[in-house]
Amino acid sequence: MELAYIPSPSRGVVEVGPIPLRGYAFCIIIGVFLAVWLGNKRWIARGGRSGTVADIAVWAVPFGLVGGRLYHVVTDYQLYFSEGENWVDAFKIWEGGLGIWGAIALGGLGAWIGCRRRGIPLPAWADALAPGIALAQAMGRWGNWFNQELYGRATDLPWAVKITSSADGRIPGTYHPTFLYESLWCVGVALLVIWADRRFKLGHGRAFALYVAAYCAGRFWIESMRVDEAHHILGMRLNEWTAIVVFLLAVLYMVLSAKRRPGREEVVEPAAVADGPAGDAEASGEESEKESKEADTAESGDPSDAKSDLKDEAESAKKS
Repeated sequence: MELAYIPSPSRGVVEVGPIPLRGYAFCIIIGVFLAVWLGNKRWIARGGRSGTVADIAVWAVPFGLVGGRLYHVVTDYQLYFSEGENWVDAFKIWEGGLGIWGAIALGGLGAWIGCRRRGIPLPAWADALAPGIALAQAMGRWGNWFNQELYGRATDLPWAVKITSSADGRIPGTYHPTFLYESLWCVGVALLVIWADRRFKLGHGRAFALYVAAYCAGRFWIESMRVDEAHHILGMRLNEWTAIVVFLLAVLYMVLSAKRRPGREEVVEPAAVADGPAGDAEASGEESEKESKEADTAESGDPSDAKSDLKDEAESAKKS
């Protein structure tokens, strides 16, 4: 008997005149704004300029969307290129299907291009953005709720999600809401990175690496609960293996980076230093030094002026 459950939306899109508002896209857009907003605050706190995070995100976000979609299509090619499927559906990103692994990889390439153009170290920018990315993922997972996808095994727990759609092989019923589990986990990852960054002053990409490692740890057990179609290797889903490999790489990076480059970057945006308090203080110091010299000259008098005064007094004495 179903005493309680999380209902699924009856529709994943709302028509506002001729414009369709899709829940999946709406969640992704909100997530991007969350990431940029928090990343901007953290970047300013590190000594950077306001707006720099958004400028680089203009490069990172499109690259990330393309990378996320490519990873999904490549790893689930049978959904688009097998017999009876329409390959055009591979371009319908609004219907769901973004792989975080591809999004981070290609999004990182876009961010690198943006950082190079601004003369900013990519690891420092990634550290500032790390908890914001986790929050963006937390928000984006609710897009799966709108699409009634990525749920887990059947359950009668009171927080189960009720699936009502029978499209694409779905069987209506109540299931583990793995999208909710991952959303809550990502919020926890964001809080962990913020705390660790304040406590240990993480730098040179280690805050970002901590986000990656923590996310992979949660993604591994959540992925094991999902029942959607996926490729398996040695009895485990492909994304479980990916989570293990990426987790190990992130931990290895943190260890090696801490040994080779301990501490945190002193300057993350050189242009901001010239415009900031330090530059103002230097200019103020130069003005003060100039004023002090003028005052000393006024008090002591110019030697040439003194000689002129003596000459005038001598000529006056001769006339008298």
